[in-house]
Amino acid sequence: MSKNTDYPVTSAVRFLRTHKIDFEPYIYVYEEHGGTGQFAQLFGVDEHQVVKTIVLQNEAKKGLVVVMHGDKQISTRNLARDLGMKHIEPADPKQANKWTGYLVGGTTPFGMKTQLPVYVEKSIWDLEKVYINGGKRGFIIGISPQALRALNPQDVQVAV
Repeated sequence: MSKNTDYPVTSAVRFLRTHKIDFEPYIYVYEEHGGTGQFAQLFGVDEHQVVKTIVLQNEAKKGLVVVMHGDKQISTRNLARDLGMKHIEPADPKQANKWTGYLVGGTTPFGMKTQLPVYVEKSIWDLEKVYINGGKRGFIIGISPQALRALNPQDVQVAV
């Protein structure tokens, strides 16, 4: 439960190193359903800065990823409308794992097995720093939001 120099070398960490992206590792004891609130409380940061990686699928069962503030939800209806799709829903955890290579609770947009389109809630760019999963449950990395640009994301405004 502290900032640590001894952290797992996940696919995400390899991606960040390859792209020369600085990050701060944070290790903590993962709690099932603890979510972004657990990390925010443990480390005394605003949950709005703790961003989550949500794996979704459209009506054609094609995957996509949305990076969203921890204290917000995604309007899948607005997202589908904005992207010109009929329907978007959360992906089944097994399918999400197959696409990303990460377990639910340890999902990150960095270093995914399958290159899925990434969408970032527009207001995330306004933050000085974000905390996002590092590719393993109980492992968060602190980065500049600009580091997300390495994923060639599209901006969306679908927070509720």
